[in-house]
Amino acid sequence: MNNNAIKPWLRSYDAALEAFIKTDVLVCGYGGAGASAALEARRAGADVVVLERSSGGGGSTQMSSCEMYLGGSGGTALQQEIGLSDSTENMSAYLTEALGEHGDPERIRLYTEGAASHFEWVESLGVPYKRKAIFDRVVVPHTDESLLFTGNERAWPFTEVAEPIPRGHVPSHEGDQGGRIFMKALMEACVAAGVRVQVDSQVQAVVQDDSGRVRGVMAKIDGKERFIEATRGVVLSTGGFVMNRKMLEKHCAHTLPFGEPYGNQWDMGDGIQMGMAAGGNIINMDQCFISMAFYPPASLTYGILINNKGQRYINEDAYLARLGHYSGQQDKAEIYMLVQNEDFDLPYYLSPPPPLAATGDSIEEVEREAGLPEGALQATVDYYNKYAAQGQDPLFHKAKDWLKPLTNGPFALISFKPEDVKYPLGNDNGWLMFTLGGLETRPTGEVLTPSGQAIPGLYAAGRTTAGLPRTSKGYASGMSVGDATFFGRMAGRQAAANT
Repeated sequence: MNNNAIKPWLRSYDAALEAFIKTDVLVCGYGGAGASAALEARRAGADVVVLERSSGGGGSTQMSSCEMYLGGSGGTALQQEIGLSDSTENMSAYLTEALGEHGDPERIRLYTEGAASHFEWVESLGVPYKRKAIFDRVVVPHTDESLLFTGNERAWPFTEVAEPIPRGHVPSHEGDQGGRIFMKALMEACVAAGVRVQVDSQVQAVVQDDSGRVRGVMAKIDGKERFIEATRGVVLSTGGFVMNRKMLEKHCAHTLPFGEPYGNQWDMGDGIQMGMAAGGNIINMDQCFISMAFYPPASLTYGILINNKGQRYINEDAYLARLGHYSGQQDKAEIYMLVQNEDFDLPYYLSPPPPLAATGDSIEEVEREAGLPEGALQATVDYYNKYAAQGQDPLFHKAKDWLKPLTNGPFALISFKPEDVKYPLGNDNGWLMFTLGGLETRPTGEVLTPSGQAIPGLYAAGRTTAGLPRTSKGYASGMSVGDATFFGRMAGRQAAANT
């Protein structure tokens, strides 16, 4: 990331330290949530200071493709200009089904009502979006289209409650550069608005007065401990806790056998811990995004996913996060995909490719070589083939477009066991994961106590909170960046108004 745009605020603060002794709104963390909060607080007339632990900002948002899950209100400008309509009711029905018992109805309402205008806000920053969509089954566009399906919109049971509409809005660029493009534009807007940014600054504690009102933070800047006073409020937006092994062992131990942490190195949960120390409540801490990705290429969707008992357990046309959710529930997370020769094509992003657990000219031969229970895979395939030939899937309701009898050998059984999956990201083996739990807040950012009372002067946004996306079961890519920026903006405005 080229940080030239913010360098005037990154140097020589000893000479002007008084500017950092007191401010109206103090934002801790300079990723998507923090920068959005800072910009909106500044535009609302507040003096704003950002403290960032790294040397340049960007957070996990910068690492992402920056898909934002947006729609409603008849459709975003992008959706409408390519002839798509998306009502608020339709988007709300989808999100309600997707998030299920974990969903926050008020967040869903606010988000679906405001998502289309949020897209206009993002475009106003200068982020480019091409009025063109991809309708294929892909994860991230590597051409310059800006709209795609990023969830389970075309999969059961979601097709029972909502019309399928693509809602993944991605900055236009050939290659996976969306997060860098967006954060560059957002951080430049912050500096242009007069937000003051101090990097290499570790926030260590939230400071409260005797009444419990938050008055600022203690931070280490240039190796020195400083008290930074915030007269209107402090916004915690320091990311999740996926890089904190102790917190993962405490809250998400069930994911550790198969989940490989994915995030930036400062996703250590410090904002969550500081919020708790100030009296904040934490919720949803056991929920994580899990990515059991096996597409593109889409041809694999014609195959079937099975566990180590030779049984199917999900409709294979579900999105990668939903696949991960249910795959992690299988015995030892031992997952395989059975495909016939004409559909065999391994994903380009798995390097090296996962091994083949077995091959054979018949299903019986594959079953025997893989060491599956005798007759189990044969029974599974016989049942699947019988109904697939009729365009039906009575057990798991895979869409008709992806139903094809598995009759043309040879056959291959691809291992998607976590120890066999490798991504070219410098990480170890496993299915990528990040946390979805954190501080309990109002949609407007106020951090709540266990009794539901707002802590005066304390706000939070992004993965420091339990935001809009709270389960991998119905997660759609773009929910996290959409949530962080949308509700980050609300937190910034609310803090600025706290006079």
